[in-house]
Amino acid sequence: MSETVMIVAGETSGELYGALLAEALKKKAPHVRVVGIGGERMQAAGVKLVSGIASAFGLTEAVASLGTLRETLRKAADAFRRYRPAVLVLIDYPDFNLRLAAYARRLHIPVLYYVSPQVWAWRRGRVRKIARLVDRMAVILPFEEAIYRDTGLDAEFVGHPVLDEIRGMKTGRHELKEEMGFNPALPLIALLPGSRPHELHRLLPLVLDVVRACKRSHPRYQYCIPFAPNTDLVRHLSWIERLKAEGVSVSKGASLRALAASDCAVIASGTATLQAALLGVPLVVMYKLFPLTFWLGKRIVQVKWVSLINILSDREVVRELLQRDATVGNVLKELDRIMHDAAYRDQMLRAFADVRKVFAEKHASERVADLITAMARGKG
Repeated sequence: MSETVMIVAGETSGELYGALLAEALKKKAPHVRVVGIGGERMQAAGVKLVSGIASAFGLTEAVASLGTLRETLRKAADAFRRYRPAVLVLIDYPDFNLRLAAYARRLHIPVLYYVSPQVWAWRRGRVRKIARLVDRMAVILPFEEAIYRDTGLDAEFVGHPVLDEIRGMKTGRHELKEEMGFNPALPLIALLPGSRPHELHRLLPLVLDVVRACKRSHPRYQYCIPFAPNTDLVRHLSWIERLKAEGVSVSKGASLRALAASDCAVIASGTATLQAALLGVPLVVMYKLFPLTFWLGKRIVQVKWVSLINILSDREVVRELLQRDATVGNVLKELDRIMHDAAYRDQMLRAFADVRKVFAEKHASERVADLITAMARGKG
């Protein structure tokens, strides 16, 4: 196969998938050069970055930084010409990546789209556009194959890369607590307020209030906030310092390990909710948007639930506290129920186990690496 594969990831979760894919690809084809757009994880996995993830990725940042976004597109186009990749792998982030797909098609570069945009939730009309612009689709949710079936696009459910990451780590709660400096005999609560600036802006104050209130009723609880590697913490430093002053352990780049060590979690809607479920960590979901954005979203988005665990289960397995419902009182009430109502906790864990079975036999990163190899050899 040709010497170069290019991987383009947008936001934090996609960058993790890109890193796992790069590692799997290098094991199968050590001679292959992997270049791309991503962040710290992809770089650590051996990807030569042509542009960084932090430049203009994420909806708010993209709108506010169109010049930076254009520059990132220019760097990607330059990389196409310089490296002539055998395969271009696009991970989610459709508004940016579909523009790259169109340019790659003009240059006759095969395109694999890994992680479908959430066309099942909104803007379903993109399905036909995606089918026109890409050669193969690797989807990570079981119901997504059917969405592309009538378009003629070869779409395959490959499993979820989150489980690939979990398989490679030690998950003994007691041992992990000790290794991370916590008392293994006391409950540990993981708090994950997201990674995007607008999420942190709205959720860090709530998290601080939750910790303060919870310490009054449960003084022996321990708390940790594991931020994603690419999170920009500088603009939120004052909130983080206040959390540290309350005894919260703040780290960066070890979210999965911290989750695995925790007895329960409070998580902003996103990939981390599925990570917690696959690890068997009971959780409550919280989220806040600008009110107008939420109002518009409710009229556009076509799903009943926001968290993947509820979407996959087609019922409310975990409590979703959104907008006005995301209050200190509601979060504490749900945490108490999780920690002290054994029947409720066990019911949640059984639902998590059912979801894990859906992905258990799949190895997403390895399978996508196989697809890339086949496409590069003209067999895809």
